[in-house]
Amino acid sequence: MSPSVTVTVDVAVIGAGTAGLTAFSELRRQGLSAVLIDHGPLGTTCARVGCMPSKAALHAGHQWANLQAVLRGAATPAGAATPDDLWRHARKTRDLLAGNTAKRTRDVAGDRLLMGSARFTDPETVDVGGQSIRARAFIVATGSRPVVPQPLAALGDRLVTTDSLFDLDALPGSVGMLGLGAIGLEMGLALSRLGVRVVAGDMKSLPAGIVDPQIGARAIERFGKEMTMWLGQPVETVSHQQAIELRSGSESAQVDVVLAALGRRPNVEGLDLQIAGVPLDARGQPVLDAQTLRAGPSSVFLAGDVSAIRPLMHEAVDEGLIAARAAAQWLGGQPRVDLPARRTPLAIVFSDPDIATVGQAYDTLDLDRIVIGSAQGDANGRSRVMGAEDNVVRLYVDRSNGCLLGAGIFATRGEHLAHLLAWAIQGGETVESLLAMPYYHPSIEEMVQSALKDASRQLATSR
Repeated sequence: MSPSVTVTVDVAVIGAGTAGLTAFSELRRQGLSAVLIDHGPLGTTCARVGCMPSKAALHAGHQWANLQAVLRGAATPAGAATPDDLWRHARKTRDLLAGNTAKRTRDVAGDRLLMGSARFTDPETVDVGGQSIRARAFIVATGSRPVVPQPLAALGDRLVTTDSLFDLDALPGSVGMLGLGAIGLEMGLALSRLGVRVVAGDMKSLPAGIVDPQIGARAIERFGKEMTMWLGQPVETVSHQQAIELRSGSESAQVDVVLAALGRRPNVEGLDLQIAGVPLDARGQPVLDAQTLRAGPSSVFLAGDVSAIRPLMHEAVDEGLIAARAAAQWLGGQPRVDLPARRTPLAIVFSDPDIATVGQAYDTLDLDRIVIGSAQGDANGRSRVMGAEDNVVRLYVDRSNGCLLGAGIFATRGEHLAHLLAWAIQGGETVESLLAMPYYHPSIEEMVQSALKDASRQLATSR
């Protein structure tokens, strides 16, 4: 596309991540003209700096921890991988995944991909590097970036974020982790298992977004053996010449590098959304309809992490589809296709043991109207064989009709249980209908069976 030509399309999609690429593909499928705009580098947040790199690092840490368990103090055999070797392999895996995603983006968009930063100049036009793109509707899918409080900037190159961590050529000796959300916990454990001393702090009393107190207590007990965790109080950083001092209450520690994992902020600055008629809240973030993802009365729809509704990769796919179909409806003046329904909430932390929240979360439930069916790993044969006696599954069940509403999981291979339970909740299954399903012995899935039997006994006594 020549910079001197004004391009006119039905919809301009700003951001070529998961949500943007999904929206672009759906618009083309419906026969609408569209362009895909991205400032680069191509490759989704998930592939470049999010869920996939963290899993590569976790796998590297798992490999090193297994090797050390086998050696048990013996000299490392010639040719065996070092933690830095495994770290470099994880970085190569990240680069491969991001590269494949970027290639897919170029293949899908072809000559409709426009590289550059977009900025609204009027409600129907964005400027991209001096080129005007006119559209009847816009889908903003510009993702998010790490939150870095201004005081941390004084740490200079001794501060890294979840976006820049994989730029390190070698592992530091010690890391101060600020923030123990899902990615923070995953990266803290990965680094710890690669031999890095990790000191982590979070204002919340439970890590990884856990809201079920029993799941949280189990996670703290287990992961507190692998890294220092300061929870429920602020952490202060003090820069010294040779190290960075962390302070939290009466505790203190010195580390080489600080990793900020304090959440992510939607990327809306620089777009001049107000020129497009997008209403902004007191924090400067767009106000949008959660069903259609449309921002006020404007022609702008938001999708993916930038919407800040459910910042997860599979949710970004759904939001890209919702935004594309909602934009098509709006352009047509009447519904052209139905908007897809939201799927059962599903969030997994690949911490090994995994942490998962499925369906309705514990803190959203009326505890007087539910029963909680529980199963422990020390009563499950497969868990005992794997040395995973601290596994726990908690099922939240509607007391009035026995329907499964949600679940909290802390379990080795818990990612698989989480999927099964999400499918069951979305399918409207009850305790009794799930107990009629087959369960193989010995398997982790038998923990679900045991939790269902516990719930069934409670339901029987409450009727």
